[in-house]
Amino acid sequence: MPKNKFQDVIFTIIMATIMVYGMVVYNVALATGGVTNQTFLIALHELPIMVPIAFVLEFFIVGKLAKALAFTVVRPTDRPQVITYAISICICCIMCPVMSMIAMFLFKDTKSFGTWIQTWGMNFPMALLYQLFYCGPLVRLIFRTIFREKE
Repeated sequence: MPKNKFQDVIFTIIMATIMVYGMVVYNVALATGGVTNQTFLIALHELPIMVPIAFVLEFFIVGKLAKALAFTVVRPTDRPQVITYAISICICCIMCPVMSMIAMFLFKDTKSFGTWIQTWGMNFPMALLYQLFYCGPLVRLIFRTIFREKE
């Protein structure tokens, strides 16, 4: 969707912010045993730390790697939606374990291989479904609204 570097930066900022917030809300709910109004406020405190990390990872490393991986499965001539989903899945497959490890080191009391695997395992289904069905479509809608193509 982004047509130039500026648009790519904006798209990645929006995606990182919405994706990280959703995943932090999920992890706070797991840690506290449920979702309350406080869950959404607690999650806001981690955003200034986790969003820049997610942005840098996705913009400079994971985005390029995910596209390369996706195009081992899809072709440039495939439907744009199929390409978008393939790239989104590859991004989740890379970002989830990396962000789970970073979050473990920053926010968990126990820092071990087992804690990382458990965190990753709990996060991956949520991250994939959230990305494919909610976050991705919402961010693309916001992006299309901001950068309307002239007819």
